[in-house]
Amino acid sequence: MSQSKHDGMNYAPQGKPNHVVNPGEFVFAAAALDHGHIQGMCKGLTEAGAVLKWVYDPDHAKAEAMASKFPGATAADSLEQILEDTDVRLVAAAAVPSERCALGLRVMDAGKDYFTDKTPFTAMEQLEAARAKVRETGRKYMVYFSERLHVESAVYAGHLIREGAIGRVLQVTGFGPHRLSASTRPDWFFQKEKYGGILCDIGSHQIEQFLYYTGSKDAQVLHSKIANYNHPEYPELEDYGDATLVGDTGASQYFRVDWFTPDGLGTWGDGRTFILGTEGYIELRKYIDVAREQDGDHVYLVNKDGEQHFAVHGQVGYPFFGELILDCLHRTEHAMTQEHAFKAAELCLKAQEMALRIS
Repeated sequence: MSQSKHDGMNYAPQGKPNHVVNPGEFVFAAAALDHGHIQGMCKGLTEAGAVLKWVYDPDHAKAEAMASKFPGATAADSLEQILEDTDVRLVAAAAVPSERCALGLRVMDAGKDYFTDKTPFTAMEQLEAARAKVRETGRKYMVYFSERLHVESAVYAGHLIREGAIGRVLQVTGFGPHRLSASTRPDWFFQKEKYGGILCDIGSHQIEQFLYYTGSKDAQVLHSKIANYNHPEYPELEDYGDATLVGDTGASQYFRVDWFTPDGLGTWGDGRTFILGTEGYIELRKYIDVAREQDGDHVYLVNKDGEQHFAVHGQVGYPFFGELILDCLHRTEHAMTQEHAFKAAELCLKAQEMALRIS
């Protein structure tokens, strides 16, 4: 499947159905449709066997439009209608970033697990409130880090690392360019208080991948910087950011994120990840193989066995969603630990707070 030149906001990868539950065994709802990632979140859950019962947004027409894409889903009249429904086990949401925590607290207070789009927080106070609410309620505050969870090459890289294909991971370098498509963006996208800054927002993908691939439980942000190089008409936009971290495993990271995808690229961003180990290295060409193939999900592995190329599009699937459903049912942590999700969020907030602003 070739990628179109969209901006990534409505990116919803299509996976093969792999049901982990029987029909009706896991019912969920969707709320706050401010970011198009909600489509991918719901698609991943339904492909794993979950049933989307309700869709809510203050814009009822928007809720009806989304509900029509999922058999059996109905547009709810209010958020309370979802929260009071005892059938609903989890609420998936993609609110304005600064509003994601407040919604999550309400969901957990209602006795339901919460699955939010990244970035999960825009302020450290929100993170601390969510940590406290998780301890109080025992509910989950899970995060859709789509650039690892919903990308088959990224999933496959995790398999290779666990199998020891490159030995101990020493360094991760990530590039997360995105297409701006400014005319299609909502007003909040350009308001720093609402989107949180580029390192807090799309930088969260990169930090989460670093923790996952290196097995780090914690890390230190050594240096970070941000800039608005080329968009003076949007003074609160940060169109460039980068950071360097070192994890508690001794592994290090450098990543760069930006809004400078050229119009000539066949997809929304040439996302790449390089993973160096003691016995080899991996390169991921996630969304496109420039000037060669429009399909993404290319994995390049070099180790003692030689050079290998794996084209894994349509081959690996997205196990996170089934694991999340089972975690919610059994109160386990196989899909992602709560501490991992919170630590990734904490580090992107720190990187944003300490960033040197280039003028």
